[in-house]
Amino acid sequence: MLLLMTICLITNPQTCREERLNFSFEETSYTACMVHAQTALADWQQSHREWRIGRWRCVSRAAVPNRI
Repeated sequence: MLLLMTICLITNPQTCREERLNFSFEETSYTACMVHAQTALADWQQSHREWRIGRWRCVSRAAVPNRI
């Protein structure tokens, strides 16, 4: 599973980009991803304080879109 996020700079909210986090290396169910995503997102946010997570979702690697 991957966490797909749209993130924007706090100092310039019009500057946004897509970010992808590998949630795990083995197959994880969608429900498990949703349950554990909050912790992964909080950890990411702690190390990227200049960015704000606008939206996110769980996606299997096989179904990763080009754009979020």
